[in-house]
Amino acid sequence: MAKPRVALDVEIPSDVKYIEQVVELATRQCRELHLPPHKCSLNVPVALSEALSNAILRGNANGQGKVRIRAVIRDDAVVFDITDEGADFDIDAMRVEPTPETILREEGRGLFLMHRLMDRVEHSYDRGNKIRLTLRRK
Repeated sequence: MAKPRVALDVEIPSDVKYIEQVVELATRQCRELHLPPHKCSLNVPVALSEALSNAILRGNANGQGKVRIRAVIRDDAVVFDITDEGADFDIDAMRVEPTPETILREEGRGLFLMHRLMDRVEHSYDRGNKIRLTLRRK
């Protein structure tokens, strides 16, 4: 078993204008790992965009602070950690499955999408929220 390696470790200002650049870096890493194309072109970009926008717009709700994105490659998975500087929250209470009435809303589907597109979604708190997105390589 190979030692996990850090493929991406960046910190961005809490501003949505940086999301696209970070997602592009992560997507490029996925392609270099030869992950299935649909995971590189759909799962990772959508889940990571949702996690980043939540960190920026909800975690660091005041527009201040930083968001750190770290990707670690393991033999069995790619793991993304997205950390903000915001207050703790209950991830289970925030995960709401969309209904026909809410499916077209622009907000409120992020955690649902992350759970659908990634193999595992975890939350922890230590002076900021960390969302861990795990995508198995096989």
